[in-house]
Amino acid sequence: MRPDTPAENVDHTAEAARLERTAGLYPEDTEALLLRAAAHLELAGDRPAATTLYDRLLSSLDGLESPALVRALKASNLWEYGHEAEARAIIDGIRAAAPRDPAPWVIVAEALEAHDELGAAEETFTEAARLLLTDGTEPPYSTHPLLFGRHRVRRMLGLAHDSWDTLADTLHSSSVSLDELHDPKRVWSLGSDNPAELEAEISRLRAELGAYREALSRPFPVAVLHWPASELTELTSAYPDLSAEYPSHGEHLSTIESSLRELSSSGTPNLGIVTGTVPSYEAFAASEGASPEDVTLLPQYATTLAARGRAVVWPPQRGAACWCGSGGIYEGCHGLGA
Repeated sequence: MRPDTPAENVDHTAEAARLERTAGLYPEDTEALLLRAAAHLELAGDRPAATTLYDRLLSSLDGLESPALVRALKASNLWEYGHEAEARAIIDGIRAAAPRDPAPWVIVAEALEAHDELGAAEETFTEAARLLLTDGTEPPYSTHPLLFGRHRVRRMLGLAHDSWDTLADTLHSSSVSLDELHDPKRVWSLGSDNPAELEAEISRLRAELGAYREALSRPFPVAVLHWPASELTELTSAYPDLSAEYPSHGEHLSTIESSLRELSSSGTPNLGIVTGTVPSYEAFAASEGASPEDVTLLPQYATTLAARGRAVVWPPQRGAACWCGSGGIYEGCHGLGA
C-alpha cells in the first residue's frame, strides 16, 4: 500500500492480514511488518487484535531490534480501549529503562498527552531530551518529533520558552510558526463566524498538513549498505569481481562512515545504515534477473532493505553502540572525531 493512499480507500483489516502473510515469507523482517500490521488493526478499530500482535513480538525479545518501541505502542493501544492501569505500568517501565531511541519516548509522551496528562507528558518529553540531545550539536532527524511534541505540550501548559523550544522553532520548516500551530486557542476559531479567523485557521491547517506530508515523503532513510566481516568474506569469495568494490573490511567500514558524514555535511537528512547478508542479496539479485556480481545492484539492494524497515538511523544516539558491530560506543569507535 502506498503511504499516500486515501484512508477511505484502505481496507485496514485486509492490509493487516497481507502484512502478516508477508512476515511469514520474510522472517528477518517480522518486526517491521507486524508493527505495520498492528497499526492497521488499530485503525480498523480492532485494538485487541493489535495487542495480540504486540504480545507476539514481545514473546521473542531476543530477536527484537526495538523492544521499547513495541512496548510503547502496546501501552498506547491498551489505554485506548480501557486498560489504563496496564498501560501506565508499561509507560513507567519504559521511562525507567531510558531507551536511546526517541520513538518510544514520543509514543508514550503522546499517549499521556492524549489522555490529558499534560504535566506527565512534558516531564517525559523533557527526560528524553536530556538523555538524547547533546548541547551544541545538530539534533538527529529522528529527534525532531521529540522536540516538536515537547514544544506543543509546553505551549498547552502555558510555560515560557526555553532553549529546546527555541531549537524546535528553528528546526520547524513550515511557513506557519510552531507557536501558531500549537496555540491552545486555535481550535476555538473553528467555531467562529469571523472570516478572517476562519481564513487564518485554514492557513494553519494547510501548513500542518504540509508538514505531515513532508514527513510521509521520507518513509525510510537514505541508506548506506554495510557488510559484517564474515558476510563480506563470503560475498567476495563467491563473487570475486566485487573485491574491487570492497578491497578490505576495514576500508569498507571507513568508507561507510566517510560517505555518511559527507552526505550529512551536504544537508541530506534522515540518514541510515542497512546490514546485508549474502543469502538475501542473492535472492534480491535473482528477483531482479541479474548477477550478484553486478555492482549497480548494491545501492538498489540497500534501498530495498531500507524500504522494508531494515535501516538503523545514523548517527547513533549518544552513548549507543557503534553501527559497525564492534560492541564499542559509537563516540569511541567510528564516531571518533565526529
